[in-house]
Amino acid sequence: MAPKLPQASPPPGNTGAPRGKRRGSPLDYAGHGVKFLGVSVLSGVLLAGMALPAVGALGLTAKNTAEGFSNISDDFKTPPLTQATQIFDAKGGLIAKVYERDRTVLTADQMSPYMRQAQVDIEDARFYEHGAVDLKGVLRAISKNAESGTASQGASTLTQQYVKNVNVEKAGDDQAAVLEAQRKTLGRKIQELKVAIKLEEDLTKDQILTNYLNITFYGHQAYGIEAASQRYFSKTNKDLTVAEAATLAGLVQNPSQYDPVRFPDNAVKRRNVVIDKMLENKHITADQAKEAKAAPLGLKYKDPQNGCITAQAGMGFFCDYVRHVVKQDPVFGKNAAERKKFWDQGGLNIYTTLDPDKQAAAQNAVTSKVKVTDPVSAAATMMEPGTGKILAMAQTRPYGLEPAKNQTVVNLNVDAAMGGGNGFQPGSTFKPIIAAAALENGMPPTKSYPSENRIEWPTMKTCEGTWKNNERGDKRYVPNESKSEVGPYELKQAMALSVNTYFVQMEQEMGLCPVKQMLDKLGITTTAAGEKIEVVPSITLGTKEMSPLTMANVYATFAARGKHCTPIAINKITTVDGTDVKVPQTSCTQAFSEQTADAMNTVLLNVTEKGTGATLGLEDGRQIAGKTGTTDKKKAAWFSGYTPQLATAVWIGGPTGGVEMKNMKIGDTYYGADGVYGASGPGPIWKTAMDGALKGAPKETFQTIDIPDPAPKVDPNATPPATPPADPNAGGNPPPVPNPGMPGTNAGGVIGGGFTFPPGVIGGGDGGNGNGNGNGRGRH
Repeated sequence: MAPKLPQASPPPGNTGAPRGKRRGSPLDYAGHGVKFLGVSVLSGVLLAGMALPAVGALGLTAKNTAEGFSNISDDFKTPPLTQATQIFDAKGGLIAKVYERDRTVLTADQMSPYMRQAQVDIEDARFYEHGAVDLKGVLRAISKNAESGTASQGASTLTQQYVKNVNVEKAGDDQAAVLEAQRKTLGRKIQELKVAIKLEEDLTKDQILTNYLNITFYGHQAYGIEAASQRYFSKTNKDLTVAEAATLAGLVQNPSQYDPVRFPDNAVKRRNVVIDKMLENKHITADQAKEAKAAPLGLKYKDPQNGCITAQAGMGFFCDYVRHVVKQDPVFGKNAAERKKFWDQGGLNIYTTLDPDKQAAAQNAVTSKVKVTDPVSAAATMMEPGTGKILAMAQTRPYGLEPAKNQTVVNLNVDAAMGGGNGFQPGSTFKPIIAAAALENGMPPTKSYPSENRIEWPTMKTCEGTWKNNERGDKRYVPNESKSEVGPYELKQAMALSVNTYFVQMEQEMGLCPVKQMLDKLGITTTAAGEKIEVVPSITLGTKEMSPLTMANVYATFAARGKHCTPIAINKITTVDGTDVKVPQTSCTQAFSEQTADAMNTVLLNVTEKGTGATLGLEDGRQIAGKTGTTDKKKAAWFSGYTPQLATAVWIGGPTGGVEMKNMKIGDTYYGADGVYGASGPGPIWKTAMDGALKGAPKETFQTIDIPDPAPKVDPNATPPATPPADPNAGGNPPPVPNPGMPGTNAGGVIGGGFTFPPGVIGGGDGGNGNGNGNGRGRH
């Protein structure tokens, strides 16, 4: 417990009330007829070794003395000090603290009385007695400097120091402006003195002292006494002891020389000087002084914790995304300069949409299935359907600046403009968008196409005209993944098998303009790199690079029955004084009808029950829907899936592309010549993440429609089986095989009421390296 304050009389003028005019000394009155002593006198003082011009002022404090000075701006009275901003998750947990300058502004009653007294006693003991200039201090400094033959002692009042600090603060990161604010030129000193005199007219001494204590630098990136108290003693300023307050007060003169971390002996000696000053001015008793000087330095030092690099539990990438939102969204300023100033100014409490439990589940999934040292990485984004809220954003490699430790600051979950990379081809996870466009344009969900094993890219109508196939050789054709994939197929089976030619024929029938219109409704107008999307036939194979955030939002739209909401990361922002700040709001529109959404949910539910995602069921058996995707040469693999209340997109691949995921170990799993598929690579990550994120959540079901299964294919050359005896209890289609075949196995599987998968073709999604002319080879 801090010792009690002595019952000593306050220093003259220190009443805590606004200071009115006071009767001046003869020296004060000597200045009444003087606006300001000539530059020659001030110059002479400086040449005599004074650190500050003061002789000419003669204690100018009366109102009429300031007449003729231009009014000073409010920025000097109550400057908008740069402060730390705190970023919180959706449950109020601190994600990170970010700042240009680590500072927390306090009011006078939030400050330690010891701190206020110690700072005055060591810096300007007569602060409450003199005006903007302390004549006695000036004369004393002249004498001392004359004796020593140096300019070792200055005569700056606390008010003058405050003015200088404000000029430095206003200079910000402009080093030239900082140096100019610190230059000891005659013009600069005259200007500072003029401002100091005006401040003493407009503010009380207590107000000036409070401002001074909030702006002053205390070393180790700590600005103001609250940041200093937390940095050196890990406590709020209000709780400082006499010894601790004296230690901080002593730093101001030279934060490097009296640094208690590097030079503890110097710090103790300086602290004791401050304690002696406090005793001399009767602000503490002799017993308190003795106790304080006998106390150990008692540091509980905490390194500066600044920026998203300090974020909790893998939240650094989301923290960085929030920073990009503030610096880019027009709600925070009409141009980039205004938004940067808003961010740099700080002093904000940013409450985000990040759910810490779901973040933990996603982070565990991407780090447990893929190791930091693996040649590939994984990323996962979770979104809440129908709200646009980003609930989690995780990736394998940690947020940091040391590539040698596999760290990165590139957020693989988002577009380049928001701190991400150039995205990755999403493969067959893009096919549901094409299907939704077709259903919205009147195609029945039982639509059948011949779906030959290999076809030429057909001529297609576009919004502007006609697209024609001008390629040669193999690029002229689009194949299915397996030679056994031969139609006809209907939508449920084609989606479950990820049949390339089916979706190309779907595009041909409806044209590419409905596809473009659907992309616009889903907010997909550019690639992750920011390039305008050219809608060509190969887009159905997922050849345009996307981010996991974009794909998570697409599947959140399916989950929300066609309601598309723009992503948001911020729920609320308040300033340190509790004022609300306007934040971006999600914009929700009906991208497609609920009927279309219900049909798509039925189709994608079939993928996870009987198709390529059949091995990804969750532990609690709740309904899931989704789509696998694997690009050409296995350079990227995806699984995007959802429940009615949560959508998650997972990507795995080389962080900068180019890694063929074959014949390698990823995490604890070895992938042979067949390589990674959507169901075998990202699928298990998705399952782990969703199991953790939905633990204890209510089980919700999809709105579905009845889409009849086609009759099983019959080989006309096969011998028909014998007719079994009639079973009075039998009815409906035969049950599906619980585990359809996986890549690299010889097992087949049953789908959609009787369709049998060819051996070894069930796997992840598809996609390809289709060029602008629409070429690409799909993958399951």
